[in-house]
Amino acid sequence: MSVLVCRETYGSHSDPRDYVCEDDGHVYEAGKSSRSRRFSSVFQLFRTVFLPQGYPDSVSRDYMQYQIWDTIQAFCSSISGTLSTHAMLKGVGVGDETATAAAATITWLLRDGTSMTGRIVFAWYQGSSLDSDAKRWRLFADIMNDAAIFIELVSGLFPQFFILIACVSSLFKSMVGVAGGATRAALTMHQARRNNMADVSAKDGSQETLVNLAALLMGLLITPLAAGNFMLTWCLFLICTGGHLYANYRAVTCVVMETLNQTRLHILSQEYLHSSQPTMAGPESVNKKEPVVWRLVKPLEIHIGSPFSTVVKTMREFETCLQANDQERYLLKLDMKKGKINIVVHHNASSEDIIKACFQAEIIMQALSQPREGYQGSYLRVHGLYRDLTAILQKGSVMSSADCWDVVRLSHQICSATFPRFLHDLGQAGWVIGHSQLGVDEWRATWTSSGLDLRKTF
Repeated sequence: MSVLVCRETYGSHSDPRDYVCEDDGHVYEAGKSSRSRRFSSVFQLFRTVFLPQGYPDSVSRDYMQYQIWDTIQAFCSSISGTLSTHAMLKGVGVGDETATAAAATITWLLRDGTSMTGRIVFAWYQGSSLDSDAKRWRLFADIMNDAAIFIELVSGLFPQFFILIACVSSLFKSMVGVAGGATRAALTMHQARRNNMADVSAKDGSQETLVNLAALLMGLLITPLAAGNFMLTWCLFLICTGGHLYANYRAVTCVVMETLNQTRLHILSQEYLHSSQPTMAGPESVNKKEPVVWRLVKPLEIHIGSPFSTVVKTMREFETCLQANDQERYLLKLDMKKGKINIVVHHNASSEDIIKACFQAEIIMQALSQPREGYQGSYLRVHGLYRDLTAILQKGSVMSSADCWDVVRLSHQICSATFPRFLHDLGQAGWVIGHSQLGVDEWRATWTSSGLDLRKTF
């Protein structure tokens, strides 16, 4: 008679294994034929090699959908890259008896030099925004990659400009390298749910290597056919580019980020403030509305972590600023002429303080975008100060400095009354509030209402 001794699983979604004790006292695995064991072993080997350990519990829910589309786009990109490589090798002189090794070397050095310079400049210019807008920059990287491949294919039609074309293509690919690598790291951080970033990243690399290997084999078949066929080359390029862009768009739009950036905070806070009975939108619905091609157009531009000089010019203005912001660990100033809201951040400001400052800015934008008679349907209708706020903002760019500070004062009072519930609803809806990706600059300041003794403070 068999007695069940143990039941084990490998992860939460694997078939259980039962171990039974037979009459002879030995313990055996029960219930599976040798064929099913082989099939299970092959499947288990595939999971171990190409999926993070503990999948699917160790990754985000959007992991598999994203990886499927990412695999498709990588295959299409590799095929297009094979076509462009042939064009570049031909342009540099491979197969041309009149070409010299020195000329080819100079061309390649100029190309590599342009790429290195482009990497440095692009990382300096856009490095801080790659974390906060990872999905948009991920798509940007792939669009630039297709543009670089297009330029390389065109190089054969303009041999006299080959060096210039090679340098421009290399410049585009340098931006692809920076934006693609940085956003891949941000997405890996989002997908890793067990502090397993290294494992997720390594398995992503294994998947990409397998796809590139399949594309390489396909390229061995395609290259001889497309080498002398102009129409076939461009048809393949257009098909692969269309598939590449579509797969990338589907990949980034299926990602559900739970951290707040300025775009996601703007979408959810405007919906929250505009409704008569505020209900906090969850990460999934907000991510679906987040634009990934163009930046979201907002009534005012928000700069968080601005230098103190952008907010205060005189001691009298400093006193007005302190009164309007009422002892917050940030100083907010509205500049209607430039269409900006500058926020100075205190050294001791927390993540909640940053979110509160942005929420106050969103209240101002809500009042600015809604006509005076339209506020009755808003959650803010319960606050009598909202009518005064909208009345001032209707003056537009002719608002005086005193009007701007009145807007800050009124919006802060409304914010103080509504923010505790807003923050609570954020957490209940599944948003991460312990940290955010709101694009905060590094300027920090320390101030008091009576001034500072700098020798003691710093």
